[in-house]
Amino acid sequence: MRKATFSGRFDNLAEISEFVVGAAKEAGLNSSAVYAVELAVDEACTNIIEHAYGGEGKGDIQCCCDISKDSLTITLRDRGRPFDPNKVPVPKSKANLKNLKSGGAGLYLMRKMMDEVRFEFTKESGNILTLVKCKVSKSCVPD
Repeated sequence: MRKATFSGRFDNLAEISEFVVGAAKEAGLNSSAVYAVELAVDEACTNIIEHAYGGEGKGDIQCCCDISKDSLTITLRDRGRPFDPNKVPVPKSKANLKNLKSGGAGLYLMRKMMDEVRFEFTKESGNILTLVKCKVSKSCVPD
């Protein structure tokens, strides 16, 4: 398992990306799956900085990458404000990307790019976002 902690700053997004891309390649994901992981984690970390912490330098992001036979599981932990992902509206599918209002598009993107997206919020552990990418699309996520 790979594990690292990054300061919640936008200039650390490239380092976080490098960290998860390395794990995705080590897991044997193909290039489009590696890109999906990179994009989803970048969006998630941007949301943590902007929304959970309310700005840069207000907390850390812990990133764990666990490689299994079938998948790569990325766990992001922070101590920012929790939110209810069920209250985020799904963007209209026919909307032009330029016309999308902020809020919801990133979460939608994460859910489309990854095979599984789970949120957990506890006072003890803080905010935990789990992202799973299967080596063979959706073959590792039980129905």
